[in-house]
Order: sequence, then structure tokens, then C-alpha cells
Amino acid sequence: MELVSSPVKQSALKHGLPIYQPEKIKANEELRAKLEAIHPDAIIVVGYGRIIPKWMLDLPRYGNINLHGSLLPKYRGAAPIQWAIASGEMGTGVTTMRIDEDLDTGDILLQQELPIMPDDTSETVTPRLAEIGAELMIETLRGLATDSISPRKQDHAQATLAPIFNKEDGRIDFSRSAKKIYNRFRGFQPWPGAFTSFRGRSMNVTAMKPISEGIVDLAPAELAVRDGRLIAGCADETVIELLEVQPEGKKKIAARDFIHGYRLQAGEKLGA
Repeated sequence: MELVSSPVKQSALKHGLPIYQPEKIKANEELRAKLEAIHPDAIIVVGYGRIIPKWMLDLPRYGNINLHGSLLPKYRGAAPIQWAIASGEMGTGVTTMRIDEDLDTGDILLQQELPIMPDDTSETVTPRLAEIGAELMIETLRGLATDSISPRKQDHAQATLAPIFNKEDGRIDFSRSAKKIYNRFRGFQPWPGAFTSFRGRSMNVTAMKPISEGIVDLAPAELAVRDGRLIAGCADETVIELLEVQPEGKKKIAARDFIHGYRLQAGEKLGA
């Protein structure tokens, strides 16, 4: 519960760089005066999430440069990494772009692709994107300084959205296939995760995997034990294995402990 400086601030302090942390930037005359005095060649904006005022957009000659965690125009919005994984994409990437007055619609400068592995989560992909994104930002600034980058307009017809999610996005919907449920579980780490209910109480599912072999006699949300595995039926005659769960008010437990402790009855369902 202690207030901790961001890694950016820690690095700036280590290198003796001045820090200014305004509560807001819109209609902030003090900030405007500071930036106009510096008159920067470029302003770098990463993970800010608010509209940049026009005076700030117009100030630097190379513009306000944003690093975005997707291959724009796909996944515009607050959670591009999470939604790319949740949607089952096999690849993603980072984009440097000039910020304009709308949300993630500015001209593309450079892009770098990154594959998404079958078991990747947003927690494993994010640091890899950060690493290649930092390098891409340096390359972008060098390219702008040497006039070797040709900005290109986004194809707005190809745009998809990656809105900020809420707790309900983590509720497991067994009318989806096992693969789609698993993809959402991977994307929504660490929050909102994946949860359902069992015997009228909430239950988090903290590890799962789809089963490829043909267990097709379970109705969606029906819970069963097969060969010592805790499984649940999903849409399209698919099945997902629950590897670790956390019943409401309890610690996380392996599926085998849940099986022994709760003694499932035939036909019991999740989400009820």
C-alpha cells in the first residue's frame, strides 16, 4: 500500500532529468508555458489514455508520437494487448503513430510484429511488446530526424476496437466454445480473469486448458470428472479442463483437491 514511482520516473531521476507531474494537461497554463519554453522537437506519449489538447499537438515539429500496443488500425482503444489475445489472434505488434485529435486514428509511422504463442497471456506478451516498442520508438525518432519515414494514413474501414473492460467481461460464458473461453482467459490476465459460480457462490478459475480429444456428451456448463480431470462442457460440443480454481472465500486449489473436497453430483452445472 505504498506509493511507488513508475519505472519511467525512476529512470529519469537516476539520470538527473527534470520531472513535472501535472494533475491534468487540458487548460493547464503552467504546463503550456513549460513546454513552450522547451519547445521540444517531439513529445512522446505512452499509456496516457486521455485526449491531448490541440496546442500541445501543434507544438513540436515532429508531432506528439504515441507507442500503441497493436498493429493499427486493429485494436484501437485502452486494452489492445488484452483484446488481441482474447480474440484469438496469432500475432500482434506495436505501432508508432502521430497523435491527432481523435482516438488512435493518427498517421502510422513504423510498425513491428510479434507472434502470440498458444499459451501466451497478456502478462507474458506485454513485456515483450514493451521491449520491441522501446526500440521502435528510438528508430522512429531517428527516422523523423533524418526525414526517412513516410507517414501513412490508417484504413479506418479496417479498424477494430479494444475498449477498457469491466469485471463482467471475466464471467465465463459456456455458450462459447472451449477455445474462445480459453482465449478470453489468456487475454484477461491478471484482471478481470475468469470466474463463474458453483452451488450459488462465486468461483474464480485460475488455470484452464481446452481439451482436444472427443468428450462430447456434456451440456454447456455441465461439470464432470473424467479420468481424474475436472472438466466442463462448452458450446459446439467442446470441453475445457479446469486445472485450478478458487471458490469464494477460499485459497486457490488444484482441480484434484476440488474434486475430493466437493464430491460432485451428476449433472451439476457451473454458473448456477
